[in-house]
Amino acid sequence: MKPIRYTEAMINEFLGAGHWTQELFFDSWQRNARELGDREALVDSKYRLTWSEAKKLVDAIAVSWVEMGIPKDARIIIQSPNSVFGFLSRIACERAGCISLTVYPYLRERELEYMVERTQATAVVIPHVYRKFDYLEMYRDLQKRFPHLKYFFLFDDEVPKGAPEGTYSITGMAQARAQRPVDEKVLEARRFSATNDVALLTTTSGTTGIPKLVEWPTAPRVCTSKGRVDIWGLTKDDITVAIAPHAGGAAGTLTYFAAPLAGAKTVMLEEFSPEEALALIEREKATAIGVVPTHLVRILECDTSKYDLSSLRFIRSAGGYLPPQVAEEAEIALKASITSDLGTQDMGSVSGCRVEDTKDLRRRTVGRMLPGNKVRLVDKDTGEVVPDGEPGILYFRGPHAPAGYYRDEQLTATVFDPEGWTTTGDIVKFDQGCLWILGRAKDMIIRGGQNIYPAEIEGLLNDHPKVSSVAVVPYPDREMGERTCAYVIPKPGQTFAFQDMVEFLKSKKLAMFKLPERLEIVSEFPAVGDSGKVNKEVLKKDIAEKVNARG
Repeated sequence: MKPIRYTEAMINEFLGAGHWTQELFFDSWQRNARELGDREALVDSKYRLTWSEAKKLVDAIAVSWVEMGIPKDARIIIQSPNSVFGFLSRIACERAGCISLTVYPYLRERELEYMVERTQATAVVIPHVYRKFDYLEMYRDLQKRFPHLKYFFLFDDEVPKGAPEGTYSITGMAQARAQRPVDEKVLEARRFSATNDVALLTTTSGTTGIPKLVEWPTAPRVCTSKGRVDIWGLTKDDITVAIAPHAGGAAGTLTYFAAPLAGAKTVMLEEFSPEEALALIEREKATAIGVVPTHLVRILECDTSKYDLSSLRFIRSAGGYLPPQVAEEAEIALKASITSDLGTQDMGSVSGCRVEDTKDLRRRTVGRMLPGNKVRLVDKDTGEVVPDGEPGILYFRGPHAPAGYYRDEQLTATVFDPEGWTTTGDIVKFDQGCLWILGRAKDMIIRGGQNIYPAEIEGLLNDHPKVSSVAVVPYPDREMGERTCAYVIPKPGQTFAFQDMVEFLKSKKLAMFKLPERLEIVSEFPAVGDSGKVNKEVLKKDIAEKVNARG
């Protein structure tokens, strides 16, 4: 499947400059199996695999899919908690020439039905039941509407009775097929072009809360991963830990994308608790962990002195704003550097701090531009490039950007111009060679590393028969960074309670993290001048004062 945005000139430019190569991620696994075969590669609570064992299982999964008749470029959705076989499934997709879409376990039918329909997915890789939720039942319901969804691959060792036709245990399938020879020429015949084939999809929430799908060949992802390996100083002796979900950037960039390039081992924490996270760091002698800020807040609630954390070298915190005070406390308690960087799923990676950068730079900037990225800062009023040292809206272009939105040229054109320039909308300045973020021009709420768009919640609540109008805003929270509050004007003569709101949104099959955690009933909203537009800044100030007053 040809990427939607890249031109031949662009591909040749990045290849000629050495930023892009024809490397696939599987090539690192193959090299590691050859050169580091007896060293551990992947660990969870159930499995400990060496590089040679992991490569053998990847081949077994991939060739099994080929033998089933799953075609090249078929889309496979992987909804996986942190697990060895979640990792193996991702790389097996690339090996089989199938396009993977890895999504968070907490997504539910409302978000997933769009993905299944939009991608025309052939298969899903899922747990049967996880955290008391039946994923197989959910996807069986989706299959009734989308018959192109033919296969269900479960992380469970056995297929449950009554499972639909086409249901397999991916663990059993892989281990059985690994006992027989694999003709690697069959898999090589389906090899992706690193520049000219879409190899994976990622998701990013739209302004309505319905996910957008982003196309990625491997070339830009390998390019970015090499940049991260460099700034983090990763080597084969590192032991990385996915504390956040490997499906997201906070842990996935460190563990799934970067670690195999360096030959580093990855360990996965399936269920987060601060105590278990600390125990795992001690037990596995972790050198690097991937977290969202909420994890650090929770870890700091524990007595970290009870654990031997001397192996820990750095912490990759992403997916939300990390307050400087929390970062300072975490570095003292965990005795490790916290790095910062800038990037988005829509536009790609921009910059990053090095582990050895000063505390001031790591705390106050998002580091230096990644190799190959070009940048210009533009005045938000005039649109002109600002003088050196002056703040402006960040525009950038480079080899770390995705191909665009899945099969949607029109939407892609709203983000990238014909030459490949794009903007995050952040107002920034350059100082000491680093990028300083001065303001965020987005309306997005980031709760514990999870993105919430107010328009989605507002759109749903406005359909409630008791609601006249609604405005959703964030309020500050030490643990989550931000939480969500809904301001509601009820219809005349109606009362609207917090439980009414929660039950109604649950009935819409909305992911739980999106539910507002406070409700404020008001008779009118503050307006911006005489425009009639709700002045959300006033509401943000109001709820912040109420939260602070109540402690």
